[in-house]
Amino acid sequence: MKYTDRELEEILNKLIASTRSPRGRFSAVAGYPELEKKLKSHTRRLTLIRTFSAAAAVLLLCLSTWTVYLYMQPVSIETVSTLAETRTVHLPDGSTVTLNHYSSISYPEKFKSGNREVELNGEAYFEVSKDKKHPFIVQTEMIDVQVLGTHFNVDAYLDNPDVRTTLLTGSVAVSNKNNSVRMVLKPNEIAIYNKVEQKLTRKALENAKDEISWRHGEFIFDDLPLQEIVRELSNSFGTSIRISDTALQDYRITARFRNGEDLKTILSVLHNAGYFDYSQNDKQIIITAKPDFK
Repeated sequence: MKYTDRELEEILNKLIASTRSPRGRFSAVAGYPELEKKLKSHTRRLTLIRTFSAAAAVLLLCLSTWTVYLYMQPVSIETVSTLAETRTVHLPDGSTVTLNHYSSISYPEKFKSGNREVELNGEAYFEVSKDKKHPFIVQTEMIDVQVLGTHFNVDAYLDNPDVRTTLLTGSVAVSNKNNSVRMVLKPNEIAIYNKVEQKLTRKALENAKDEISWRHGEFIFDDLPLQEIVRELSNSFGTSIRISDTALQDYRITARFRNGEDLKTILSVLHNAGYFDYSQNDKQIIITAKPDFK
């Protein structure tokens, strides 16, 4: 941009008035080259600023686009399954899960969304890392269990008539899929969801640790109905066990097996104690009442 001699004279007159400098030293003819140099330098500086700002805006747009692209990419899902063994799984957030026999858990390679969600089939004991901003949710076939940071056990084998959630420490909320039934547990409480009745009930436990004795290869039956014992043994050993006499289903038994005994040994001990008879074929074990059972 160039100025006329008259415009330059006006600018120089203002400079003289403010600085009291000698008039001849700042004439239009003498001052124009220097002033033009300053103006060109200022113009180049503005151009560089505009160029840098445009480049920064483009870079920011690229970074934002790349971030959105990465976020929208499908997350790889990991699935861990067990057979006749237990297994400990370490999740991306630092939580740990111990899977019981014949169980599986699926979880994302990296938790991206607001919630930390996993899917469980079978039974597992959870030790969840605390993160109030990202609730931890265990999804099963029938219910969801939501926590912030706690220790709890979920028994959700597909063939079970119930889904059982036992809380050891902290707090969990148990709800069905449409959230029409919801219950908040306290330590040493168990929530039992009946799949047929779609009913959620609460029960206080004297010692919730008995519910996770399977982690150490133990079975603790504390005044349990035989049908509950059969369910636990069936899940743990991957064997179909059927009670043929319905009168036996609610027969309560107290017994403890702490040395990792196999199924045959456990059934033999219970049989010799006078509770029931049993037979086995290639497909399943059948439990029958003894002749003198009342």
